[in-house]
Amino acid sequence: MASFGGDAQMDERIVSSRPSGCPHAFCGCEASLYRFGRIIPQLNLATNWRRFPRATPAPGMAAVRSGHVMILQQHVAGNIWYVHDGNAGGHVTREHPRSIAGYTVVDPSSAAFALHS
Repeated sequence: MASFGGDAQMDERIVSSRPSGCPHAFCGCEASLYRFGRIIPQLNLATNWRRFPRATPAPGMAAVRSGHVMILQQHVAGNIWYVHDGNAGGHVTREHPRSIAGYTVVDPSSAAFALHS
């Protein structure tokens, strides 16, 4: 269990391993499965998530940086968010608290924007 600022505690849990049909580097593929319910091949590359419009951190938004993307679930404290994090080390998907410092937050609610830009 991770503790942040005393009282806020959140469990880290392993959700799954690499999903069938996803490439070896699967954070973008896992994020599209989690957010859209299907693999969107254009989003397998984490950098392509930057095509979505910029947003303020909120549940359902994506945090992206060079080579990695994760989906925000719940604010913990400061820059710490509980996230759905595909390929989060050891080739597994974790849900755990992570800092989003250095990440660009985007709103993936408009799939048409990302796929046709």
